[in-house]
Amino acid sequence: MVALGEQTWMIFIVDDDDSVRKGLTRLMRAAGFEVRAFATADGFFEACGAATRTCILMDITMPRMSGLEIQSRLKKEGIDLPVIAISARDDEETRSSARELGARFFLRKPVDDRALLDAIAWVTGARI
Repeated sequence: MVALGEQTWMIFIVDDDDSVRKGLTRLMRAAGFEVRAFATADGFFEACGAATRTCILMDITMPRMSGLEIQSRLKKEGIDLPVIAISARDDEETRSSARELGARFFLRKPVDDRALLDAIAWVTGARI
């Protein structure tokens, strides 16, 4: 497991695309992270309330509640976890909105595995 000090980092994946969730889950587990994956915001918010040592990989374009709406709710609820936004929608407005809401990185789909792992290492301080 990837740890900084004595605690293991958890990766929360929020993406409505089943194949993306499965692929990211496999990558994160292979890198040594614990993983919880969610297709919608509902299950994610139930799990993240008391989360610590957690990094969120979040799709921006999802039905019902977008990644930007999820980020806005996290901010309103005072949940300060590092967010890495991922999206096939790669335009300046989307990137700016994600950054303004606190995303530390914005990566375009399909996500390069090494770039994603480097981003996670940077926001968590974990050695991968």
